[in-house]
Amino acid sequence: MPDEPSPHTPTPIDSSVAHSARIWNYWLGGKDNYAVDREIGDQFVGIFPDIVDIARSSRAFLSRAVRYMAGEGGIRQFLDIGTGLPTVDNTHQVAQQVAPDARVVYVDNDPMVLTHARALLTGTPEGATEYIDSDVRDPDAILEAARATLDLDRPVGLMLMNILGHLTDIDEGRRITRRLLAALPSGSYLAVADGTNVIRGAEFEKAIAIWNEAGSVPYTLRSPEQIASYFEGLELVEPGVVSCPLWRPGPSIVGGNREVDEFCAVGRKP
Repeated sequence: MPDEPSPHTPTPIDSSVAHSARIWNYWLGGKDNYAVDREIGDQFVGIFPDIVDIARSSRAFLSRAVRYMAGEGGIRQFLDIGTGLPTVDNTHQVAQQVAPDARVVYVDNDPMVLTHARALLTGTPEGATEYIDSDVRDPDAILEAARATLDLDRPVGLMLMNILGHLTDIDEGRRITRRLLAALPSGSYLAVADGTNVIRGAEFEKAIAIWNEAGSVPYTLRSPEQIASYFEGLELVEPGVVSCPLWRPGPSIVGGNREVDEFCAVGRKP
């Protein structure tokens, strides 16, 4: 489908203020970031070196979760909210490797992400890959725009990766998640991953304080129990809520990855 104009004019890119998507891109070894992002990213790593492993573990979980949903789960549509900058193993790439006809809609509200998404997020001729310029806090607008590409009467894989932590009020996160899931039919899936404070909590909390003071979008660490609360009413896929490296690891890394302060889960709507 051709690109549709954004319903609102994106905010100009401000290269003087750090942004979470660009810092995350830096930790993943990407090039789409500015000096301020690298500066804050390096400060963060200096206090909490585990963040690089967390970023990579989160990305690997996304890949395994999408592969599971597109394969064993039979999902052919994905709604990825808070996608961040394109890197490797993006949702559409993984899904369309399993099912070339998979349709994927990405949602973000950062102008740099928008620019790169439109240029780089292209998929298979059989499937569809689209981008929505919207905010997770407006689930109704997201769902309305997604309907141009996705059939919401058929199961959808909803991806909320490292986005719910940007909502300081967890009740707001629960309300948004419930609203999105309410619009999706039985057989849909939810995948969530977010930072936690159970393994090296003190160091992570200190680093998060620097992150929040730097002017990026604030982030709040959650407990595994809080992450589990997003899945109320869903059937959790084994092994449930676990540290990202422990969610269905491939044979080559079983026992080889330590737990990190990023927990995740996948659930199916009955």
